[in-house]
Amino acid sequence: MITFLRGKGRRLTGLAALALAAALISPVAAPSAAPANRSQESQAPVRLAQATTAETGAKASDAFSPEQRKAIEAIIKDYLLANPEVFLEVQSALEARMEEIQAKRLQVAITAQAEEIYRSPGAPVAGNAQGDVTVVEFFDYNCGYCKRAFTDLAKVIEKDTKVKLVLKELPILSKGSEEAARVALAAKAQGKYWEVHRALLTMRGQANEQTALAAAEKAGLDMAKLKADMKGDAVTQEISRVRELAQSMGIQGTPHFLVGDRAIAGAPQNLQELMGQHIADIRKEGGCKVC
Repeated sequence: MITFLRGKGRRLTGLAALALAAALISPVAAPSAAPANRSQESQAPVRLAQATTAETGAKASDAFSPEQRKAIEAIIKDYLLANPEVFLEVQSALEARMEEIQAKRLQVAITAQAEEIYRSPGAPVAGNAQGDVTVVEFFDYNCGYCKRAFTDLAKVIEKDTKVKLVLKELPILSKGSEEAARVALAAKAQGKYWEVHRALLTMRGQANEQTALAAAEKAGLDMAKLKADMKGDAVTQEISRVRELAQSMGIQGTPHFLVGDRAIAGAPQNLQELMGQHIADIRKEGGCKVC
C-alpha cells in the first residue's frame, strides 16, 4: 500500500492543480487593479479560489455559473481518471485516521475500566497470577487467527514466568462458539480451564458443545458438575461482561491482545516477538501503570 507520507505529497500536488484550474476559469472577485509586484501576481489564483464577495459574503463556489461548475467537475473527473492512485492515498489517510481514533478510544476505555480488564474475578487466568506484566486476550474458539496465535501466546507465558495472562471469552462467530465458551468457563470452577482452553484452540474442526464436552471429559472433569455450571449465572454473566467490555473498547474482532496498555489487533506472524518487545519495554519503563 502507498505510504501515508508519500501519498500526502502527491495528494497536495493534485489538489493544488485542481484549485489552480478552478481559479483560472473563474472571474470571481477579480482585483480592481493590477498586482503591485510579481509576488502578488503569483498569489492571485489562491485568492481567486478562496475569495468571497465583499458585498454579500457568499462563498466563491456559489458565484460560479452552471457552465463554470460543469467545467470544474470535468477537470476533477479527468484528473481522478488520470491519477487513480489518489483513491488509494485517500484510503490510506482514512485508515490512519481511524487507527488514531481507535487508539484514543482504547486508551480512554483502559483507564476507565482497568479493574474489569485486568482484575475481573470471573476471568480465567494463566501464567503467573502475580506477574509484573499482564497480557489480555479477547478470543473466539472458532476463530482461525486465534488458533494460529495460541502457539505464540503459549510460548510467551512458558518462557517468561513473570507474565500474567487474562483470557476474555468473546464468542461472536457462531452458536458453537458460545457453547464452547460455556464449557471452558465451567471448567474453570474445577481448576481445569487451561487444559480445556488448550484443547479447543488446538483441535481441528468447529468448536461447539459436543466437541467441548469431549475435551472436558478427556481432561478428567466431573461431567455432571460441568454441565450444571455451564448453564449457571456465573458463566452467563462473564460472557455478557466481556461482550459489553469489548463493545465499550471498540473491539470488533478476534483475537485482540493487550500487553499492558498496548494493543495488538489480530495475529501477526511475529506475535511472540512483538509481545516480548512490549513486555521488555514496559519493564524498562517501570512496569505497567494500569494492570
